[in-house]
Amino acid sequence: MTPDPVLEAGFADPVLDGQNAFRCVLEAMARPGSLQALTGLPPAPAPLSPVAAAVALTLVDHDTPLWLDPALAASRPLRAWLAFHTGAPIVESQAEAGFALIAEPPSMPALDSFSLGSEAYPDRSTTLILQVRTFGDEGPLLSGPGLAEPLRFDAAPLPETFWAQFRGNRALFPRGVDVILAGPEALAALPRSLEVEAD
Repeated sequence: MTPDPVLEAGFADPVLDGQNAFRCVLEAMARPGSLQALTGLPPAPAPLSPVAAAVALTLVDHDTPLWLDPALAASRPLRAWLAFHTGAPIVESQAEAGFALIAEPPSMPALDSFSLGSEAYPDRSTTLILQVRTFGDEGPLLSGPGLAEPLRFDAAPLPETFWAQFRGNRALFPRGVDVILAGPEALAALPRSLEVEAD
């Protein structure tokens, strides 16, 4: 009998794998543009990638409204898997989301369509988890907290206007979204405090 993928454990070792993933996310946020390799990746229904699944299992729970892009929202097995393992309520409006899972970044909504927080509660903004296929070092120059010196960084695929949007996002600081990029085997983060060199 084939086991029900929804009822299978997310992490093979929920405590150790979850702690490892959490440390990787913290390190990625503290050191923008650095690649943090993940191990013990959970299986998840397509089109959610294992790294994005690990981030979701680590950060999302029943108190965090979750928005899914159309590719993910169309998967009933995935929605059931997320409900079973996180209990997160799925919301239709990205402006209501505490977290957003995005499998197809090129067609994602604009960054400023998500919750940007408020001056009094900047932490009430959305954290975006974007699935990407590659990381590179030929993109725009990043600088700011966590970087001893400027760093060139890129990921693909991203929207054509992503970096211009992120510069606009930085101008809203301390409001604005944070971005986690989930690659095939590692993740990187772009916190709202990050400066991005103009073209």
